[in-house]
Parts: sequence; structure tokens; C-alpha cells
Amino acid sequence: MKATIWHNPKCGTSRKTLAILEEQPDVELTVVQYLKDPPTREKLAQLYTDAGITPREGLRVRGSPAEELGLTAEGVSGDAILDAMAKEPILIERPLVETEKGVRLCRPQDVVLEIL
Repeated sequence: MKATIWHNPKCGTSRKTLAILEEQPDVELTVVQYLKDPPTREKLAQLYTDAGITPREGLRVRGSPAEELGLTAEGVSGDAILDAMAKEPILIERPLVETEKGVRLCRPQDVVLEIL
């Protein structure tokens, strides 16, 4: 099975999720350090749709400029959040994992097991 993780090596949850993936003998893993190689706006939209979450649910608030940018305010559209994430990938909550069984925002890290 192929799996892609959008990973931040400075994040403990992301590192733990990566470790779970690396322990799976049947997983062909692609690691994308999304701060260096961010997904496109279109890819983010697809990931959130496939995960069954909204862009707001995929927005990283802690440790990001989300509040300063007004993205946490009521009424801010998903499109506006996606636009901001495409420009500032630090706004993307991590880790996102995609396999042929689906996509999950792996917080907590054990959520990844649902799509393996």
C-alpha cells in the first residue's frame, strides 16, 4: 500500500505518526515536509474533502498566525482559509496522511491506523 504523509519533523505527533507508518512492512511511504514543499490549494481541498473535514478543521491555530490573519473569526470561508494555507503552509494542521483507504488528520497519531 502507498501512503503519503505531510510531515513536520519538529512536531511530536507528526514524528509519532511517521514512526507508525515506518513500522508497517507493506507500506510504501512518501514523506513530504510540507513547510518546504507545500501542497497546492487544490490538493489541500481534495485532502480535506477525502478526510471528511472542513478547511477550518484543518487549520492550525496554535503556533501559527491564524488568529492574527483573522482566520479564526466567525464567518471566514473555507475558500479564504485554503487560500491562506496555500500562501502560508504553517497554517496547515499536521500530520495529514493519505492512502488508498482514505485521508486522515492524524491527531492523535493512532488515527492513522484507520487507513492502513
